[in-house]
Amino acid sequence: MLSKQKQTETDATSVPPELSKDQTRTSSSLRNEKDDIADASPSSQISLGQPGDDDIVYPTGLKLVLLLACMFVGMFLVSLDKLIIATAIPQITNDFNSAGDIGWYGTAYLLTSCAFQLVFGKIYAYFSIKGTFMTSILLFEIGSALCGAAPNSIAFIIGRAIAGMGGGGVMTGVMVIIVYALPLHKRPKVQGFFGAVFGLSSIAGPLVGGAFTTKAAWRWCFYLNLPLGAIVLALVPFLLDIPDRTNTKLPWKDKLRQLNALGMLALLPGVVCLCLALQWGGTTYAWGEPRIIVLLTFAFTLLIAFVLTQIWKPDQATVPPRIFVQQSIFSAFWLSSCIGIQTQIFGFYLPVWFQAVKGDSALESGTDLLPLLLLTFVASITTGILVSRIGYYTPFAIFGSCLSAVGAGLLTTLEVNSSTAKWVGYQVFYGFALGSMTQAPNMAAQTVLSRQDIAIGASLMFFGQQLFGAVFVSVGQNVLDNQLVERLVKIPGMQGITPQQIQKTGATALLDLAPAAFRSRGLDAYNDALRVCFQVGLIMACLSVLGAAGLEWKSVRKSLPPKMSDAEKATQVAGEKTTVA
Repeated sequence: MLSKQKQTETDATSVPPELSKDQTRTSSSLRNEKDDIADASPSSQISLGQPGDDDIVYPTGLKLVLLLACMFVGMFLVSLDKLIIATAIPQITNDFNSAGDIGWYGTAYLLTSCAFQLVFGKIYAYFSIKGTFMTSILLFEIGSALCGAAPNSIAFIIGRAIAGMGGGGVMTGVMVIIVYALPLHKRPKVQGFFGAVFGLSSIAGPLVGGAFTTKAAWRWCFYLNLPLGAIVLALVPFLLDIPDRTNTKLPWKDKLRQLNALGMLALLPGVVCLCLALQWGGTTYAWGEPRIIVLLTFAFTLLIAFVLTQIWKPDQATVPPRIFVQQSIFSAFWLSSCIGIQTQIFGFYLPVWFQAVKGDSALESGTDLLPLLLLTFVASITTGILVSRIGYYTPFAIFGSCLSAVGAGLLTTLEVNSSTAKWVGYQVFYGFALGSMTQAPNMAAQTVLSRQDIAIGASLMFFGQQLFGAVFVSVGQNVLDNQLVERLVKIPGMQGITPQQIQKTGATALLDLAPAAFRSRGLDAYNDALRVCFQVGLIMACLSVLGAAGLEWKSVRKSLPPKMSDAEKATQVAGEKTTVA
């Protein structure tokens, strides 16, 4: 009886010789793939196909749609909040009699958003992702409510600082949550839409701010965030299911130790000092003023101390050196920083060209910027779809960075009498290039890092983009002011102009100071000064090529299950029949 049963099992599990050969080849190829992964340096923490993702139950259907909608809304609100205030500032200063505080309205948000970006990356890695994201949304909501109800300028600035802190957590959180919403090979499509959300918020921000300020009240620019944020807070707890992670099970004492308090004490004030020095230097105060020198000294001392703490205790580092020195991560950080710089340079100073040189109104300058924004929107979505199909994001990053250098170069050739075809065509060219590469840094972080390190990688990309973007807006402002002074002093009647006067007068009113007979020379001076400012963006576009070229060729489709051959399917069917028998 036993002999007969044994014979039956042998017959059921045996396969024809040709199937056996196919199985041997398949086993061999699988062994080779495992060997390739094993050969990867452990210090790089590379994760081909995100091993360990089997424990994730990805949402589907309506649940997935609602979760992604919440992420889009969160990202849109944070992106919109940076720009919606621009057209409302004049009315805010009128209500508060606070013209001297204008710089703080933008700086307060920027300081906390940049400073807490890396901190949130570490918090997401060691604490509840759902809880941290909801806390970030709540902070953003509290800040928005305080701004909307602010009785004076000080309260408004505090509200902006709180909103910035929450905004930094939301941006990092969205990228982390996507890991638990979609498998790797499907993420590029969604990330393409995130890039489009940035473009949409850039278009809508000034328009919505202007509409609220004109038709209702500027306070609605901030009250708008409350109902939309409340919807996200209400839905996320029911839509997001995240499996237990090893890091979240650590005792609180160990978690707090991992947050690297010493590094934070150096990073946060270091970023604040640097941003303040660059915000005030050359405009509010001369670069040689003691307060600017002290701020810069403190900034560089503290930031160097932060780097040393990361090297001293790498296991508790805010940005572990093993992550930062990984080839794709370092290259992606470089690329992300260059993208942030050139985006800010052209995003801030192209509207100035439209208003000061072309003579547009504020609303018209926003409309004139649509070619750049729309092509960035279209290219970002298209690139996301193509990356999902092809698997590789590196060629799009290289293509986009090379094309952006050409597009930025074209924008530096704008003249006072440039035709509409030129300034529209140059923006189309540059916008398409920008959209082609803008999602590559985050895709690199999600592809080459292990799941537990993605939060740190994503926060690093946003940190570089925001911090260096903000730094170079100030650099661009100083370049523009100094170039204007150098050119305007040669015009009769404007010999005594200073950078401080330029800041107080404003872009369009400045040319009214020139005698009518020399207005054309004033326009030429403004155009030439802006072209030098655009050259800063051109340099960064050229340098972005280095970052794109350094990205490793890793496929997001490595996470796809291998397709079964006909022989393997036959073997599986035979096995299933045996089990049933």
